[in-house]
Amino acid sequence: MKHYFKNYFRNFDYGLLFVYILLMLFGLVMIYSASIWVSIVHFEKDPDHYYKRQLLNICMAFCLFLVAVVFPYKRFADKKILGILFAIMIFLEVALILVGNEVNGARSWIDFGVMNFQPSEFAKLFIIIYFSGTFYRKSIHKGSMQLLSFEDVTPPLGIWLFIVLVVGFETDLGALGIIVCIAMSVVIASGVKGKTLQKIFGLLSALGVIGAIGILIFKWDTVFNSSRRGRITSYLDPFSDPLDTGYHVINGYYAIGAGGLEGRGLGQSIQKLGYVPEPQTDFIMAIIAEELGIVGVSIVIFGLGFIVMRGLYVAMKTKDPLARMLAAGISTWIGIQTFINLGGLSGLIPLTGVTLPFISYGGTSILLLSVAMGILINVSTHYKLEKRK
Repeated sequence: MKHYFKNYFRNFDYGLLFVYILLMLFGLVMIYSASIWVSIVHFEKDPDHYYKRQLLNICMAFCLFLVAVVFPYKRFADKKILGILFAIMIFLEVALILVGNEVNGARSWIDFGVMNFQPSEFAKLFIIIYFSGTFYRKSIHKGSMQLLSFEDVTPPLGIWLFIVLVVGFETDLGALGIIVCIAMSVVIASGVKGKTLQKIFGLLSALGVIGAIGILIFKWDTVFNSSRRGRITSYLDPFSDPLDTGYHVINGYYAIGAGGLEGRGLGQSIQKLGYVPEPQTDFIMAIIAEELGIVGVSIVIFGLGFIVMRGLYVAMKTKDPLARMLAAGISTWIGIQTFINLGGLSGLIPLTGVTLPFISYGGTSILLLSVAMGILINVSTHYKLEKRK
């Protein structure tokens, strides 16, 4: 055991660890700066209210990260582990249906007293682990991933459909898009034959269309409420209604444009003073751009880009199918969520309310992303050990 840990930490992926810690601490500083006005004026709290809460979130998240780093990732193919995760997922989805709270037009939160928990965040990690573990277990019995049949992969797809429908009925469209992309990335990384892959994507497309139709039929008024219609209008032409639907988007542009190369200076943002919504979550990159300029934005983009590219590199190079699927799923999660957040902020896509990984304020997000990072570093370290052998 001593020899194992010596080799493990000798080959540890310290680059990913450094970037993970850097992004969390950078995000913590920016949350403090961005949330002062909101804390005092909107909620009549201390100026460091969000800072203290996020600091506690980070401490808990880092403990979970350490567990994920040393936990043998091969155990994610264990039937008992998968069963426990499945039971937790079902419990959260049922609880959401029965007692979920609506925030910003989406019924996506459960109040556990000590914290508000967002099941869709757990669903992202669950899909990665459950798909990867289940496919890997079946491949062991078959002898190879390429021998998996369409029938072998349909049970996980049924569970995926249930989660998609629940998240869809929450009308959390940003999370829904991420969950769909994660499932697709894990299936592609699994290494199943092309014909099987075509059948899977055909089924996913058919189920997606049926689910979308069902959501539109039963949730039309919620999906296309005034807030969401305003997001579409502001995406198409925010300057057509600058005092209403386009107000926040335009002020986000002002924040980005005002930063320039070096920014106004830390804490000197003007747009966080009530001009942009949720400056500590959805619009935190706009505040970073305004206060720290291109330098601050580059730290975030290059940091997140490094994590995504490193994860995809490991997924392409490792010979272990389970490691490949886990790395591909986690990289896709972080990459797609980053794109949706920054795309909405810059006007490439409509705003969806998705947070920026490791940077935005949020307990559920940082806890589960930290677990995902622990798994990714675990997989990357074992890839290094595999390569040395």
